[in-house]
Amino acid sequence: MELTITTILVAFAGVFLICFMKGAFGGGFSIVGIPLLSFVMDPVTAGGLLAPLFIAMDLFALRYWKPSTWSRPDLKLLVPGLVIGIGLGYLLFRFLDHRAISIVMAAVTLIFVALWLVAAAEVVFRPRSTPKAITAGLASGITTMVAHSGGPPLAMYLLPLGLSKDIYAGTTSLFFTVGNATKAVPWLLLVHPSAAVWTLMALCLPAIPVGVWLGWRLHGSLDQRQIYRACYALLVVTAFKLLWDGVSGFLA
Repeated sequence: MELTITTILVAFAGVFLICFMKGAFGGGFSIVGIPLLSFVMDPVTAGGLLAPLFIAMDLFALRYWKPSTWSRPDLKLLVPGLVIGIGLGYLLFRFLDHRAISIVMAAVTLIFVALWLVAAAEVVFRPRSTPKAITAGLASGITTMVAHSGGPPLAMYLLPLGLSKDIYAGTTSLFFTVGNATKAVPWLLLVHPSAAVWTLMALCLPAIPVGVWLGWRLHGSLDQRQIYRACYALLVVTAFKLLWDGVSGFLA
């Protein structure tokens, strides 16, 4: 990866956007990272760049999403599946060609854009279900390991519970704190970041406190539905870019 001004600006903007969403809604929107950064680097390098930064983001976000905002009964059901899913995702990642990874990431992004929009538009409140929680945690673990996109399975379980906005945000924040801490080492083992990637990580660090703080400050006044629609529109564009990179790589 060449460390250019464009690369730095796109990476900084991507990290800032993820942090803003963590501050505003607690997490679950890291999926935007790899497709956006794929404009200036390959998706595997992007994943390796983001993996350590997620830990810093989560630790800073927990300053705002305190234990009083965590739904402990749901986390007890979700987290074991999350950890197992990350292990399965790591095994899957090891055997995929980089072009196939681009296609998988694009497909996951597009499918979950559709699923999350459907879940957000058609919420029917239901009681907790242990099998559904385990399934959601497992699916989230696999997709967060492969494409940093564990938010949609989690949302499809949590949204029907009718949690308050604060409890929903705090629960997703802690959930992804556990997930991101668990997957950081496997990602670094897969990617082996270069000196340029470590330098870019350092340059992106200032975006973390500013992005999280700004999102948290605007949490009460933001229209979550409108923000998500704008971000998903961006995801569709970037997912098609990933898809093109993967398919054209096989055809070349």
